[in-house]
Amino acid sequence: MDAELLLAAVLGVPRARLLTLDDVPPEAADRFADLLDQRASRVPLQHLTGTAPFRHVELAVGPGVFVPRPETELIAGWVLDRIAGLAAPTVVDLGTGSGAIALSVANEHPGARVVAVERDAGAIEWTRHNAAVRAGAGDTPVEVFAGDMTDPGLLRALDGTVDVVVSNPPYVPDGARLPREVADHDPPLALWGGPDGLDVVRGLLVTAARLLRPGGWLGIEHADQQGSALPALVRGAGGWTDVADNPDLAGRPRYTTAQRAGHQAAT
Repeated sequence: MDAELLLAAVLGVPRARLLTLDDVPPEAADRFADLLDQRASRVPLQHLTGTAPFRHVELAVGPGVFVPRPETELIAGWVLDRIAGLAAPTVVDLGTGSGAIALSVANEHPGARVVAVERDAGAIEWTRHNAAVRAGAGDTPVEVFAGDMTDPGLLRALDGTVDVVVSNPPYVPDGARLPREVADHDPPLALWGGPDGLDVVRGLLVTAARLLRPGGWLGIEHADQQGSALPALVRGAGGWTDVADNPDLAGRPRYTTAQRAGHQAAT
């Protein structure tokens, strides 16, 4: 499949068109052979094609930004379910990377105000590029902010007003073994989360509690092994109800959700 996608990218055609092609021009064949060598050395496929599909959008990706995974599409769908009945909800995506979740929400809920936050100076350039492309395609513009999701001063103007806070934070425990595509090519700031992988999440919970309105929702993606630890961390923080963990399509623990305690009716 990777080889077919690379050849389609070189030729500038959909993958299905390969079945009807009679030959490959020599220059394209040389470029294809070079890309095959790079993929064999574990350069991510998405870095070689320059794009990553995510739900209904296509994102530009490359060195310096975390490549969005299909599993993350589930938490983006969860956000959309939470705001489906709201005409003008506010959603904050902390640690947005390429902008995958934020831009999908803006694409599928045109009335939403979507705020995307990224601290990595390299990654945020990809965020801004993708946000500009999607706005040019007619999607609701996404507000992009440079900042740390654990900063006590982050987005203070939104305190107590946000409907959903969502994050795919760095959650890999220090010292974990990772595939070369990840270890050699994804930015370290998007990966490492301290001894248990939850250091950044601890600060994220404080920020989310401040930003969310009573009855607002929080969603956090996590590693397979954190399906018990992260919900326990949220419960231990206090001020949250309906804490639950959610599986991905393979049945593996994938993201934790919770509702901010308060008197406002749930959405």
